[in-house]
Amino acid sequence: MTSPLSQHAQHAPLIIDVAGLSLSKAERTRLKHPLTGGIILFGRNWQDRQQLGTLCAEIKSVRKDLLICVDHEGGRVQRFRSDGFTQLPPMRALGQNWIKDQLAATNAATACGYVLGAELRACGVDLSFTPVLDLDYGESSVIGDRAFGRDPRVVTLLAKSLMHGLLQSGMANCGKHFPGHGFVKADSHTDIPVDKRSLKAILLDDAAPYQWLNTTLTSVMPAHVIYPKVDARPAGFSSQWLNFILRSQLGFGGAIFSDDLSMAGARLIDGKQVSYSQAAVVALNAGCDMVLLCNQSVGEGKPIDELLDGMAEALLKGQWEALEASELRRLALLPQGRAPGWDELMVQPAYMHAMGLVS
Repeated sequence: MTSPLSQHAQHAPLIIDVAGLSLSKAERTRLKHPLTGGIILFGRNWQDRQQLGTLCAEIKSVRKDLLICVDHEGGRVQRFRSDGFTQLPPMRALGQNWIKDQLAATNAATACGYVLGAELRACGVDLSFTPVLDLDYGESSVIGDRAFGRDPRVVTLLAKSLMHGLLQSGMANCGKHFPGHGFVKADSHTDIPVDKRSLKAILLDDAAPYQWLNTTLTSVMPAHVIYPKVDARPAGFSSQWLNFILRSQLGFGGAIFSDDLSMAGARLIDGKQVSYSQAAVVALNAGCDMVLLCNQSVGEGKPIDELLDGMAEALLKGQWEALEASELRRLALLPQGRAPGWDELMVQPAYMHAMGLVS
């Protein structure tokens, strides 16, 4: 007999994490849940390439359609750094190359994107949450050298070149953090940043890359930042930002991920502290296709179970709607075609050529 949840759950919006180097029985059960759409990996899930490949294969053996994601940008945000993985430069280094030679910098950015995507795919990872499209105002410690630079035109062209490399490797992309996290000093992991600029100022500057890249971006992650001149809610919980501005005004048609719901900036909605499942419902109703809950699997993983139960109950009560369009956007992020294994990749001419350009 089909369960009531299975009849409603045509959309798997939840991206969760796992505790260690392999799956526990409880984690396998969570991955089989019809609302689970993917996994985000962290440094604690890494021992070496063989272990990573085995873990990814284990995840896919539970459900082939699960999207395996990671924050792997280069510089200080790179989860896998040893056992053959290339230590990629921070994006600021590509921006500095631009000052010396613009066309060489775009070529190097494409090489970085290809190496990044090809190495991850060789181990079974589907998607990296990259590139960062935030502008570097020199104020934000959490963004800093993760940004290509201050000029939105330079950021756009270097990001487009990086995404070209990802595409060559068969990987989708994720522009973040819409409409821009670089202007505020506060870190949304621990605080709730507030950007008091006008909508006009933000659209002319920080958000401009999203419009210029609306034919290239396959997914976007909004910032846990409040822009009070536009909406009292953080961007990831704001239909004004996601549906009216990002989709309607800037022409973006891909998938929207919430940023991590465990971050301090994520669960203060309309001045009230809310649960993970309540925050997820608000994010989905605001226009997100998928929501992330990170670093909650360590121990018994009770917060993840509570999120799955809470989201299932909310779906059955009609508090959010499982959208076929959202599910199609999720599935579109899965790589198309076979990825070469590591040893095969190492001798491919395209990979060896790209490695010569990565510095």
